[in-house]
Amino acid sequence: MATQMLPLLPALLTVLLVSWTAAQDVDWHFDTAKCRYALGMEDGTIPDSDITASSAWSDSTEAKHGRLSTGEGDGAWCPAGPVFPSSSEYLQVDLRKLHFLSLVGTQGRHADGLGREFARSYRLQYSRDGRHWITWKDHWGQEVVSGNENTYDVVLKDLGPPIIARMVRFYPLADRVMSVCLRVELYGCVWKDGLKAYTAPVGHVMDLSGSPVYLNDSIYDGSKEAGVMFGGLGQLCDGVLGGNDFMESKELRVWPGYDYVGWNRETLGQPTVDIEFHFEKTRVFHTMQVHSNHRHTQHVRVFNEVVCEFKASLLSPWAEPALSLQVPLSDLHDPSSRTISLPLGGRPAQILRCRFSFSDRWLLISEISFYSKFPAVTLRAGLPVAKDDSSNTAILIGCLVGIILLLLAIIAVILWRQYWKKLLGKVFFITMFLYSLPIQEGPPPYPGAPPPGLSGAHYGEASGGGGSVPHYAEADIISLQGVSGNNTYAVPALSATPTDCPPLPELPRERLIFKEKLGEGQFGEVHLCEIEDPQDLENLEFPFNVRKGRPLLVAVKILRPDASKNARNDFLKEVKILSRLKDPNIICLLGVCVSSDPLCMVTEYMESGDLNQYLSHRVLLDKTGPSHNTPTISYPALISMASQIASGMKFLSSLNFVHRDLATRNCLVGGERGEGEDRGGERQIKIADFGMSRNLYAGDYYRIQGRAVLPIRWMAWECILMGKFTTASDVWAFGVTLWEMLSVCQEQPYSHMTDEQVIDNAGEFFRDQGRQVYLSRPAVCPQGLYELMLSCWSRDCKLRPSFAYIHSFLTEDAMNMV
Repeated sequence: MATQMLPLLPALLTVLLVSWTAAQDVDWHFDTAKCRYALGMEDGTIPDSDITASSAWSDSTEAKHGRLSTGEGDGAWCPAGPVFPSSSEYLQVDLRKLHFLSLVGTQGRHADGLGREFARSYRLQYSRDGRHWITWKDHWGQEVVSGNENTYDVVLKDLGPPIIARMVRFYPLADRVMSVCLRVELYGCVWKDGLKAYTAPVGHVMDLSGSPVYLNDSIYDGSKEAGVMFGGLGQLCDGVLGGNDFMESKELRVWPGYDYVGWNRETLGQPTVDIEFHFEKTRVFHTMQVHSNHRHTQHVRVFNEVVCEFKASLLSPWAEPALSLQVPLSDLHDPSSRTISLPLGGRPAQILRCRFSFSDRWLLISEISFYSKFPAVTLRAGLPVAKDDSSNTAILIGCLVGIILLLLAIIAVILWRQYWKKLLGKVFFITMFLYSLPIQEGPPPYPGAPPPGLSGAHYGEASGGGGSVPHYAEADIISLQGVSGNNTYAVPALSATPTDCPPLPELPRERLIFKEKLGEGQFGEVHLCEIEDPQDLENLEFPFNVRKGRPLLVAVKILRPDASKNARNDFLKEVKILSRLKDPNIICLLGVCVSSDPLCMVTEYMESGDLNQYLSHRVLLDKTGPSHNTPTISYPALISMASQIASGMKFLSSLNFVHRDLATRNCLVGGERGEGEDRGGERQIKIADFGMSRNLYAGDYYRIQGRAVLPIRWMAWECILMGKFTTASDVWAFGVTLWEMLSVCQEQPYSHMTDEQVIDNAGEFFRDQGRQVYLSRPAVCPQGLYELMLSCWSRDCKLRPSFAYIHSFLTEDAMNMV
C-alpha cells in the first residue's frame, strides 16, 4: 500500500491545490423543489466506509449491503441482535457534509429466495456533528415511520419536516420477535446555506376572536429554555413559504398559524426580534432573504429595519460597525406575504446576528435563507494565496513542504506496521485455522490433539501441567456453526465411564413447558422451560428452594433429530461431563430425556436471567441512597457476586477444567441472598455455558473466515495469537468480567476499538514494548481492586493470580475498599 502511494504524491498535491481554490465560484443557495435526487446508496456514490451499523448478522449482511435495490452479499443489512422489544439496532449513513433531506426509501431483502426479511416500521435519528443525535418526528409529533409490507417493493416516504444533517440512522422496529433486514436510500441535496443552528425567541400564541393561533416553531430540533430556542434548526429553514393568510397551511391536519413563527411586541417586551445564525465555516455573505407575512388588518406587518452584526468565530468579538438596513416597502396596503432581499455587503463571518424591528404588534416570518460563498482564493505563481496578500506565499510554501514531510513519515510508519501485521497475521490466522478444525478420529492431526476416539472435542493446555485439559464452555466448539452463526454445545474433552458418575434421571418430557427460545446452533437449540410442581419428581436430585405450587425454571438443550452420529456422541459425552459438576456456583445438570428423540439435557436456569442483562438495567447505589426509580445495585453486592464467580471458577480449576468463555453473559442471577433489590441487595450467581448460542450476544464474538467465533475481547493475548487456553487465560477473562461488573455492563470491553484493533492490541502484549492498551479503571472501582484486575492481565501467565487467591481477596479485602 505504501509503495503504491509514492507515485501518487504529485497527484495528491495537485488535488490539494485545486480543492483549495475550487469553492470560490460556488453559489450556496438551493431550490427545495428540486432537492429530491438520490444521494448515492444505490449507485455507489456513498462509499462502503461511510455506511456503518450497530451490528450485523454475518459478514454477508453487514452495513455496506444495506443499499436500495442492490443484491450484494445476502441482499441487505441485517442486525445481529433482536429489534424487539428493544430498538437499539441501527444502520448509519455518513454523508460527510450537511445535506437537506426531503425523503427516504426503504426495502427488505429477498436474496433470490434465501431471505425474506423486511421492516414494517422504523425510526430515524440524525446528527449534524456526529455527537448530538436527534430523533426525527413528523408534523404531528410521531416518531415511527411506516415501512415495508414485502421484501421487494421500494417504499418512499416524504420527510415532513425535512432533515438537515450530515449523518442519518435507521432503527428498524418490530411488534414481536422477528427477523428484519433493511436496504435504504436518502434523497435530497447539499445544504448550501451552511447554516447549522439558529437562536431565536420562542414563538407566541395569538388570540384571534377567542381562538388561539399557535405561532411557535413546531419542528425546532434544538433546546428551549427561558423563552429562547438555541442549538437547532426548524421552520425558518425548512424550505416551506407561508401563504398570504397565516391561518391557512399547506400541511393537512395542522393547527392555524403552522407555517409561520410569530412574535408579539408586548409579550416579547422589546422592539426587535433578535435571531442569531451559526454556520459550519466562515463564509462571505452577500444576500439574506426573509419571507414575512403582512396581514396588516390583523396587526401583522413586515419589519421596517434590520441591524446585522458579524462575528468571525464563536470566541471572536462582534465586528464593527454593524450593518443597518432600512426596509422601504411598497404596497403597504397589500396583505400579501412577501420575500424581502437584504444586501449584506460581502461581509465575512461564521456567526451572524440580526435584529428585526417591529412595524406593528406582530412580526411573522416563514423562511430565512442566505446567498453566501466561502472566502475567495486566487492562484498566484502556481500557489494558492489569499487575494491582495502576497506576504502569505512563504507561509503557504512552508505548509506544502510540511505536508510532503508528513506524507513521507506516514508512509514509513505504514511500512513498519505492515511488517508486524504480516507477521502477527500469519500467526493469528494459522492458529485460528487449526483452532477451528474439527478433530477427527485416528492419529492426532496436530500437537495437543485428543487421543483417538474422542472426536469433536477441543483441548486446552492446563496451567502448571503438560496434559490435555477439559473445557467447560461451549465457545470452544468452533467447528459447529449454527443458523445464527453460533455453536450450541460444549463437549469437554474428558472421558467419562458409568463408574465415574451415576446415570442422570430420565425426566418425562411432557413436564417441560416451553417459555422462550434462548438460542440456536447448527445441531440444536436452547430453550427456557418450566417444570410445574417439581417436588413431585422424586428422582430429581436437586435441593429445591421453590415454594410448593410454583414452577421451576430450567434451560433445555435439545439436539435436533437429524443431527449426525458424531453430534449425538458429543451430546452424550457432554451429559456425562456436566453431571460431575456439583458446586453452589455452577449451573447444575438436573436430568435428561434420552429414551427417545430429540435428545434433551435439562439444567438449572436462574430466575433473573444472565448477569449482563441484570446489571445493565441498574445503576450503582451511592452513599446518598436512591434518588430515582431506576433499580440499583450496591458495591458490596457487586463484590459478593464477583466472589461467587471466583468460587465457581476455583472449583472448575480444581478439576483442571478451562472454561474459555467466562463473561457476565455466561453467569446467571438467582434469588436475593441479602437485602432487598431496592437497597442494592446481592443475589446468587451461577456460572453457565450457553451464552454464546444467544443472538443477543453475537456482537461479543469475532468471526474468522466465516467459521470460528471467538470472544476476543475477553481472551488473553496468548489465546488470540497462539490458541493457548489455560486456567491462567480464564483468570484474564475473570479480570474482564470483573471490569464489566464494576462498569455495570454499560459498555462492551474495548468499546472504542474495532475487533481488528483488539487483535492488534494482543500483538502489542506479545511484543511487550509498552504500547499495549489496558481496560481503564471504572469510576467506582477502588485502586486496590483495579490492581487485582491488572494482575489478571499480566503478560506472563505465571504472574497472574490463582482463583483461590482471587476468591480470598474478594471475600476478605475488597469489601473494605468502598
